[in-house]
Amino acid sequence: MSIEVIKSTSRGPGALLEGPHWDPVTQTLLYVDIYSGKVHRYTPATDSVENVDVGEFVGAVVPTSSGKTIIAGRHHYAFLDWKTGSLIKIAEVDADKPDNRFNDGKCDPMGRFWAGTLGESGESPDKAVPVKPKQGSLFCLHSDHTVTKHVENVDISNGLAWTSDHKTMYYIDSIAGGVDAFDYNNTTGALSSRRRVIKVPFEEESLPDGMAIDEEGMLWVASYGKSRINRYNPATGKKLQMLTFPATNVTSCCFGGPNYDILYVTTSSFQLTFDQPLAGSIFAVKDLGVKGLPANVYQD
Repeated sequence: MSIEVIKSTSRGPGALLEGPHWDPVTQTLLYVDIYSGKVHRYTPATDSVENVDVGEFVGAVVPTSSGKTIIAGRHHYAFLDWKTGSLIKIAEVDADKPDNRFNDGKCDPMGRFWAGTLGESGESPDKAVPVKPKQGSLFCLHSDHTVTKHVENVDISNGLAWTSDHKTMYYIDSIAGGVDAFDYNNTTGALSSRRRVIKVPFEEESLPDGMAIDEEGMLWVASYGKSRINRYNPATGKKLQMLTFPATNVTSCCFGGPNYDILYVTTSSFQLTFDQPLAGSIFAVKDLGVKGLPANVYQD
């Protein structure tokens, strides 16, 4: 196994990198820097990074079936023009909660775009968890641009993953300290039978953040505050493997590369009170011995 560092922007590490998504059409890695309001695109073939400033917090980015790019911005879903940075807003959420913002999102097997919110507290950013409790929700954007709210009273909406048989959705609300599973209706997107499948004790693992699923159905969960990604078996809740990184705040991961055998990992330099040169970088983990599943795109 090897871990390589990838520059996160043309000027070095970012602030709060999140939402990595491998696009097989362009063979690029998409990701966002939430607090800088930038969407990035990394091309491994040329080892180059391009970015566009969308002028607001941005929580997630995914490609669409027609070749466009769609983001979950501060309060809305919007199509992004890479050349100009302009947004075509298509749906708004949390209109009654001006301090809320999107935080992480992915598409399900049917091409619906799921993304969740959190409530910014307005307190000092060096506070461990500067959010308003239970102010977030988990939303789903359908292909006709209608939005369904599925989960409420969320603290920090984070990782999502679906099993290869499309019958189970996994979800992380970070402060809740674990990974939950739902029975998932692939046709309608309906969720039922929520249960805890992985416990993530705070003292040992800090906050569970973003996650990815591999071809064996195991979950790779980022640990924000503990410099690691853990591989879990959701059937037993047991931790199978741990990867460590030279960055305290590991935010998310996804499988990519032509064969989906590279684990791309995002990190953050936000909230650090000491010098950590590689915090806010992207890391590429190779030779893991397992492959991931292709990410879904938004059906527009």
